[in-house]
Amino acid sequence: MQRRKDNKGRVLKDGEVYRKSDGLYMYRWTAKNGKRHTIYDATLEGLREKEEKIQHDLADGLRIPECSLTLNDLFELWRKNKVGLKEHTFANYVYMYNRFVRDEIGMMKLKDIRKSDIRSYYNGIVRNGKMALNTLETIQNVLHQVFAVAVDDEYIRVNPTDGVLTAIKAAHQYETPKRHALTLPQQQAFLNFIKKTPKFQHWLPMFTFMLGTGCRISETVGLCWGDIDFESGFITIQHNLVYHDHEVGGCYFTMSTPKTAAGKRAIPILPEVRKALEQERTNQQELELVCEYEIDGISDFVFLNRFGQPQNPQTVNRAIKRISVAYNEAELEKAEKEKREPQLLPPFSCHNLRHTFCTRLCENETNLKIIQDIMGHKDISTTMEIYAEATKEAKAHSFANLNGKLGISV
Repeated sequence: MQRRKDNKGRVLKDGEVYRKSDGLYMYRWTAKNGKRHTIYDATLEGLREKEEKIQHDLADGLRIPECSLTLNDLFELWRKNKVGLKEHTFANYVYMYNRFVRDEIGMMKLKDIRKSDIRSYYNGIVRNGKMALNTLETIQNVLHQVFAVAVDDEYIRVNPTDGVLTAIKAAHQYETPKRHALTLPQQQAFLNFIKKTPKFQHWLPMFTFMLGTGCRISETVGLCWGDIDFESGFITIQHNLVYHDHEVGGCYFTMSTPKTAAGKRAIPILPEVRKALEQERTNQQELELVCEYEIDGISDFVFLNRFGQPQNPQTVNRAIKRISVAYNEAELEKAEKEKREPQLLPPFSCHNLRHTFCTRLCENETNLKIIQDIMGHKDISTTMEIYAEATKEAKAHSFANLNGKLGISV
C-alpha cells in the first residue's frame, strides 16, 4: 500500500495529513471516550512534537488530552461529591474559593495550568496584601483537593499545587507563628485586673473557665449547662459552636462535633472553675438574662452576651485586647509613680489562654497521656512539644535555685 507523502516527499504516519490548500499539517486521533480530535501545525516537526505528547498522555491513561474543562468546572465537581468534611470547614472552603480563586484563575483550562501559574497566583495574593501567608493555607487546602480530583479522574498527570506553598513560605522566610503561654505573674495580673475593674468584671467567669480548663474558644462558647455535672465534678466537651463571618451569606453560628475523637473528653472541675461557673449563673439570674438562641435543639448555652446569645469568638478576642491595653496603661502609670519597671501584658488571644493552661498543667503533671486527654490533642507530639517547652523553663528555674547548694565550689 502506497503511503501518503507531503510536498517534500516525506512519508506521513497514520493519522497525519498534509493539506495542499493551506500548507498545514493535520493529525487526527480517537480519545478514550471514542471522540475524534484534530490538531494542526505549520511544520511536520511541530506536528510530531504534539503527537508525541498526545501519545504519551494516552499511554498514561489521561482523559481527552485537549480537555476544555476549567478549574471552576472541576471545583463544582469536587463540591458536588465531597463528603467527610465538617459543615463549617466545607462552608469556609467554598467561601474562600469563590472570593479568591473563581475570578482569578478559575476560568483557566486544566490543561493549561502549571505549577508556575499556581506559584505566581500565590505570590500575587501575598504581594498585594490580600491575604497573610498562614491564611493562604486554606486556599492551598481546597485547591490541592480539587486538583487531586483531576489527577484521580485522569484529566491531568500531576497535581500543580504540590510543594508550592512550602516554596512560597521559604521564599518569604515565613515561620509558623509560635503561640506563647502567659507567665504565671502575667496570668494572675490579667485576672486580678479584671476582678478589680468594674467595667470588665463580667468577663471574669469566662476567662477563669478558659484558664482552668484549656478549652478552645469554640468549645467555650458552645458549652451548655447540660454539659456540666457539678455532682460528679466533670465537664463533658462534646460539641463546638463555630461563628461564621462571611461577606457573602452574612454572619451565623453552626454547631458541630469536635474534629477528632480525641476532642470529645471529660475535664475535672477545679474549685476555681466551679466558683466561676456558679458566679456566671448568679450574674445571669440577677440580670434576668435568658438564652434566646437555639441551634440543633440546644438553647442552654453557658456564656451569653447582653442580648442572651452565645458569645462571639471575635468579641472575646476584642475584649482581651481592650482589657490588656487598659491594664498596660494603668501599669505604666503605676510603675512610673513607684519608680520601677512596668510588668506589661504581651499581645495575646483566646488560644494563648488554652496554651497557658496547658503549660501550667505540664508544669505540674508528668503523665503525658493525662495531659493529652485533658487537652484533646489527637497527636501526642503536640502535647510533647508544649511539655518540653514548659519543663525547659522549670529545669532552668530549678538549676538557678541549686546555685551554690551542691557543694562543688572549690
